Amino acid sequence: MLTIRGSDGQESRGGGDIITIKRYSDFDLTFDFRITEGANSGVKIFAQTDISPLDRVTGKPTPIGSGIGMEFQILDDARHPDAKAGRDGNRTTGSFYDVIPAPKTKKMMPVGEWNHGRIVSRKGHITYYLNGQQTVDFVRGSGAFDAGVAQSKFRDITGFGEWADGHILLQDHGDTVSFTNLKIREFPTGR
Repeated sequence: MLTIRGSDGQESRGGGDIITIKRYSDFDLTFDFRITEGANSGVKIFAQTDISPLDRVTGKPTPIGSGIGMEFQILDDARHPDAKAGRDGNRTTGSFYDVIPAPKTKKMMPVGEWNHGRIVSRKGHITYYLNGQQTVDFVRGSGAFDAGVAQSKFRDITGFGEWADGHILLQDHGDTVSFTNLKIREFPTGR
């Protein structure tokens, strides 16, 4: 079990993000996560370490923070103020953070219990699952994808989410969150 220890909600100022050395493009990633009351975290895919982090409110670059990537949001939707920010719930658990919301009917276990996440990336088609239920489905570079990014805090990042590959990152957002059973299966190239 990997646990990110709380540090007053300050992003990447505690133990720091956990990031893969390898870069991935086509994969099936599964993980279990457990949040604490008021917690905020996420799993980022196609993360880029050479782009400055963004302030969660202003969207402007900051010197400290998590790498940029497409985030499977993990949040205490009932208690963390970020759940009410953004548009149409696009900052709640299981959402593509700040871009595409998870459905309000999603199945989320209570704080302190384990949830199961899954992210499938294949030939530009990305699907997020929370506890066996699909929460987000999109194609990178599609009209709907571009429209969502254009309305997000990532709008000024050239090529956001369309990189050929990237790291997988477990976000230190300054709150206690645990991860276990992390597994990744890569799909063969060209299939």
